[in-house]
Amino acid sequence: MAYVITDPCVDVKDKACVEECPVDCIYEGTRTLYIQPDECVDCTSCEPACPTEAIFYEDDVPADQQQFIAINKEFFDEIGSPGGAADFGVFDGDHPAVAALPPKG
Repeated sequence: MAYVITDPCVDVKDKACVEECPVDCIYEGTRTLYIQPDECVDCTSCEPACPTEAIFYEDDVPADQQQFIAINKEFFDEIGSPGGAADFGVFDGDHPAVAALPPKG
């Protein structure tokens, strides 16, 4: 199990959660942030730091946001578990479902 970043983060990417994450497992795509499920230690630090309330424990993701559980996992199919977002940098792209969302704002 891990924490999941959902739709309210798309096109916002506040990154307060990144600053709070002690294991550096929150990676940045073009339009949103993603939590690497194999690197997440379920410490809960990211959830209260999120100003858009986009982060949920996997079992608590709202029904209308359930697709983001798979989106967060599948984002890492290509890049795997890099071992730290800071060293990895920004990924040029997003999960196809996120890329297909209309721009917010």
